[in-house]
Amino acid sequence: MNKEQGDLVMNLHQIRFVRETVKQDFSLTQVAKALFTSQSGVSKAIIELEQELGFQIFQRYGKRIRGLTLPGELVLQSCERVLAELENIKRVGQEFSAGDSGRLTVAVTHTQARYVLPGAVAAFRQRFPKVKLVLKQGTPDQLVDWVGKDIADLAVATEALANEPKLITLPCFQWGHVVIAPKKSSILAPFIGDSSSRLAINDFEYMPLITYEAHFAGRSKIDNAFKKANIQPDVILEAIDADVIKTYVQLGLGVGIIADLAFDAQKDSDLVAVSASHLFGFNTTRIALRRGAFMRSVIYEFITLFSPSLTTHVVNKALQGGQSYEI
Repeated sequence: MNKEQGDLVMNLHQIRFVRETVKQDFSLTQVAKALFTSQSGVSKAIIELEQELGFQIFQRYGKRIRGLTLPGELVLQSCERVLAELENIKRVGQEFSAGDSGRLTVAVTHTQARYVLPGAVAAFRQRFPKVKLVLKQGTPDQLVDWVGKDIADLAVATEALANEPKLITLPCFQWGHVVIAPKKSSILAPFIGDSSSRLAINDFEYMPLITYEAHFAGRSKIDNAFKKANIQPDVILEAIDADVIKTYVQLGLGVGIIADLAFDAQKDSDLVAVSASHLFGFNTTRIALRRGAFMRSVIYEFITLFSPSLTTHVVNKALQGGQSYEI
């Protein structure tokens, strides 16, 4: 090799070994298992790459790899970009060979899957009957991980998406919270049908509450509002599912705080609801995409069916600009 010309002969195996080493917490034994090769082969390939580059990618203590060096962190970023582009090349081929078939995986929280997505899913299935649509439900943090690792094509959620550097996020719509109680109860009666009487944060001081778990459906805004008012609410039950919250409210265990999009006056006819958006603010449901991912046509179609304002032009503008935007 001509060192003066800076020619490199690194190969894809070496690039994959570098990324997998970090992924497997610097255990070459686990790297070998994950990539179906030998530990000695992995070690040799990494050492050869380091010798070729002229610096160490990994920090070592004896024979053990313990972490990345500063230049190693930059190498890892480049390796991830190279492998992402290779995956995009594969997807270009799949896009043109599969036509209107294949698979689309949407990572989603329960609230979005239950109350927001059904219309878009039904329309998508009618338009693309040969595409296998998978809804992968999880926590907001899991959604970030799945899209970032290319396990899902896109994510739909409220929490955790906006500030994740590996993702581009697109706002779809805003929603607030409502407080619910049994219709036979009088606890919310003063706030129904009287525009001059709105629910105040202090009204919750003596109400047993049933609401979402900490990382779901805008719970953080609820907690922040109580903290700001110096109120310690009596939360007797937490759930990720608004239907579960409604069930226990119907039993008379307490009042519930749920997303307004989860309340249907006809279906929930035994309950009453009062708006609490003025207390807890508004939340934004977002679609998240992995930076640099190849966008198949069915992804564009699903996004537009879910949020008509997110046209192909709008999505491409956000992707090309490399940053999320706000409503």
